[in-house]
Amino acid sequence: MKGVIIYRPVISEKSVQLGSVSKYTFVVDSRANLHEIKSAVENLFKVKVKGVNVANVKGKPKQAGRAKVRRANWKKAIVTLLPGQTIKLFEEKVKDGN
Repeated sequence: MKGVIIYRPVISEKSVQLGSVSKYTFVVDSRANLHEIKSAVENLFKVKVKGVNVANVKGKPKQAGRAKVRRANWKKAIVTLLPGQTIKLFEEKVKDGN
């Protein structure tokens, strides 16, 4: 598959906690398969991937004024890295005492 496979990381309480055990969650292209996701993560972040799990997430129904709309369906990939490998997703800012 050509083009962008990994769109963005999923930032939620659960996904941030999974980062401590070398599991990272991403929103990926709905047409991407496990092998393509694995190679994209390895090339983008320069890490070794142990495994990839995917889930198709159904869009939730919402209401915009009187109209009932539905959010788009999307694919979630949970990538497990080999021990000792990490992805620096969130840069920590150190504040000065000033």
